[in-house]
Amino acid sequence: MTPIIRVEQIADYVGQEVTVRGWVYNRTDKGKLVFLLVRDGSGFVQCVAFKGDLEPGLFDQIVRLPQESSVVVTGPVRADQRAPGIPGGFEVGVKQIEIVQAADEDYPMALKEHGVDFALDNRHLWLRMPSQWAILRVRATVISAIREWLDSNGFVGMDTPILTPAACEGTTTLFETPYFDEGKAYLAQSGQLYNEANIFSFGKVYCFGPTFRAEKSKTRRHLTEFWMVEPEMAFCDLDQLMELEEQFVGHIVQRVLKERTPELKSLGRDLSKLEKITPPFPRISYDDAVAMIDQMRAETDDPEQKELLKIEWGMDFGAPHETALTNRFEKPVFVYGYPTQVKAFYMEPWPGRPEVCKSVDLLAPEGYGEITGGSERISSPDLLVERLDQHKLPHEAFKWYLELRRFGSVPHSGFGMGVERTVSWMCGIEHIREAIPFPRTIKRVYP
Repeated sequence: MTPIIRVEQIADYVGQEVTVRGWVYNRTDKGKLVFLLVRDGSGFVQCVAFKGDLEPGLFDQIVRLPQESSVVVTGPVRADQRAPGIPGGFEVGVKQIEIVQAADEDYPMALKEHGVDFALDNRHLWLRMPSQWAILRVRATVISAIREWLDSNGFVGMDTPILTPAACEGTTTLFETPYFDEGKAYLAQSGQLYNEANIFSFGKVYCFGPTFRAEKSKTRRHLTEFWMVEPEMAFCDLDQLMELEEQFVGHIVQRVLKERTPELKSLGRDLSKLEKITPPFPRISYDDAVAMIDQMRAETDDPEQKELLKIEWGMDFGAPHETALTNRFEKPVFVYGYPTQVKAFYMEPWPGRPEVCKSVDLLAPEGYGEITGGSERISSPDLLVERLDQHKLPHEAFKWYLELRRFGSVPHSGFGMGVERTVSWMCGIEHIREAIPFPRTIKRVYP
C-alpha cells in the first residue's frame, strides 16, 4: 500500500512512492511539464506532472486546474534543493492524480496584491496563504508551549468566568450585557481576580481563554477579542515573579525555534534575534527607564521624535517610549515599579513609596512592546478597601475578593500574557490582526 503522508514528513520518504492529499496553491505550465504547488495543512510541496506519464485527457485537466482545486497526488519523492515549498527542497513526481474538485475559477484571493480590507473581508480564504498559515502554525506551538511549561511546573489549569459582575480594572473598557434579573454583567477582561481565589486552594494556577476589551483603539497592537494566559502564585513576591516569567518566555521561544523554523524562515524572520532569547533578562526600574527616555530625547535631532518621546514621571509608556527603550536591549526587558496612578487597584505598594507599586511589564525587543504585565498583589484587607474607595469601585461586588485577604492571606503575584502580541513579535509581523484566525477590531466583526 502506498503510504498517505503529510508534507511535513516528506524528508523521511525520499526515494519512496507516497500519496499526498491537499489543495493546489499555485500552478505553472511549461509545455510538457506542469508544476503544482500543493498544500495539505502541514506544508507546501511541489508536484511535477510530465505529459508522457499521464493519460492525455488527465494531463489536459491538470493544465487548466484552477487555484484551490482539491487533489490526491501519488508518486515518488525526490530531493531537489531548487524545489519550492515549506519546508522546501523536495518534490513529488506525479504518477497518479485524482481531482477531488476543480475549484471555481473566480477565486477571490488569487495570487496578486490585495488591500488589507479586502483580505480581511476574505479572511476565511486569506488563511490559506503561506504567510497566514505560517503565522498560525507558530501560534499553535506558542499555545502548546505555554501549557507545557505551566503543566510541567506545578500549575493547575483553571477555567474562570467569561461573564462577570464587576470589572477587574474599571468598567470603561468592558462590553456590557443585560443579565436576567441580576442587572448588568460584563465580558471578562481578565480571570485574575478569580485566580486569586484559586491559589488559596491550589497554590499555583493559570487560566487561559478569550479576553474582551472595549477600548476604541486602532493601533497595530490592539484587538477587542484576544487570548490571554494568566498564571497566579501564592507565596510569590515580585522578584520571584520576574524569575518565573523569564523562564516561561524563554521556554516558549526555544520551543518555537525547535519546531517552527521552516515557518519562521518562510516569513523572513531573523532567527538570530530569537536565538538570543534565553534567561536572564535585563531589569530596569520605571525611574531609570524615564531617565533613559529623557536622555534619548535629548540626544535626537529629529523634532518629531523629540515630541513622541516626551515624558514626565507618573505617565504610562506609549509605543514610542517602549520602542526606544527596547532598542537598547537584545532581549526582552523587565520594567518594574510603575507609578501607582497608572496601574490597577490591586497592586501592592512599594515599601516607603506609596506612589509606586510592585508592578512589572516585560517589553519585547524590536519595538513590539509589552508582552506580559504583572504585579505582586495587595495582601492587606484594609489597604484593599482603601484602593477600592480610591477607584470608586463597589464594595458589594468585591465582597468575595476582600474575604480572600481575611482568611489566610499571603504575599502572592501573577501576570498575564497576550498570545497575539507574543506571536506577532516571534513572527516579526507588523500588525496583531494576523496573529489570530478571525480578528475582532472596533471596525470589524465579519467574517
